[in-house]
Amino acid sequence: MRKVIGIGETVLDIIFRDDQPISAVPGGSTFNAIISLGRAGVKTCFISETGNDRVGRNIIAFLHENGCQTDCVNVYPDSKSPLSLAFLNEHNDAEYIFYKDHPNDRLDFTYPEVQADDLVLFGSYYALNPVIRPQVKGFLEYAHQQGAILYYDVNFRAAHQHEVVRLTSNLLENFELADVVRGSSEDFEILFRKSDPDVVYRTQISFYTKKFIYTQGEAPIELRADGGLHKQYPVAPIETVSTIGAGDNFNAGFLYGLIHEDIMRSDIEHGLTEEQWDRVIGYGQQFSAEVCRNLYNYISPEFGEQMKL
Repeated sequence: MRKVIGIGETVLDIIFRDDQPISAVPGGSTFNAIISLGRAGVKTCFISETGNDRVGRNIIAFLHENGCQTDCVNVYPDSKSPLSLAFLNEHNDAEYIFYKDHPNDRLDFTYPEVQADDLVLFGSYYALNPVIRPQVKGFLEYAHQQGAILYYDVNFRAAHQHEVVRLTSNLLENFELADVVRGSSEDFEILFRKSDPDVVYRTQISFYTKKFIYTQGEAPIELRADGGLHKQYPVAPIETVSTIGAGDNFNAGFLYGLIHEDIMRSDIEHGLTEEQWDRVIGYGQQFSAEVCRNLYNYISPEFGEQMKL
């Protein structure tokens, strides 16, 4: 059975509305996607670290409960787990404050088994952080050599804008390693001060990969792909409770779609058909819409049961 290997941070997301806490759930961009995939019956493995505290123990237990292999989650004895405060506005979009108490960023793990056509999800600052870059890059290169499909979610926060210059070489390496790149309009505005998907694709992405998904909240999703494929996917209006996991779960749905539709790395290298893109992006939209209907960062167990592979 093909599996999805995620590499990223773990945090406890404390969610506020009108400056009052209303929920606290385990989170992290890749983490959220991995939980949703586990609930949908996908075999998953997660590479990360957490603190030696109640929050860290709860996060590991939560991964287990949702069917995720945690052999590659390091627990550091002298650190506390990171926190993220998410303040929802009137549109249920979040503004974040992050607290991290790890004395040093470290990443020590034994590579999980990677088979041809497995999928690797990576992104956010975690995939750029210079301190752990050698380990992250080493694993991504290994997974590529083993024949895995690498999916990169840029997910670059404004809090790191002052680091753009020193992180650029790592960013470009990620573009080069990735089979598919997804980013939001906010990501490319922060990184390159560009907001036109065609300009972003032509000047920043297409040299490295021809598979590019550009999301922009409620506005249509833009796809640029092999053979000059250029397509928009409207986003259906929904009543949102929280948009915190929307992008993360688009990633989960897209990866679910690749497995559901039996799309292999050779198919991606040769170029997907328009119909294949339609189907996998459709799954991304389904997962994303589902997560916006609740205060959690992942699809509901009930939705997962309906989608079970």
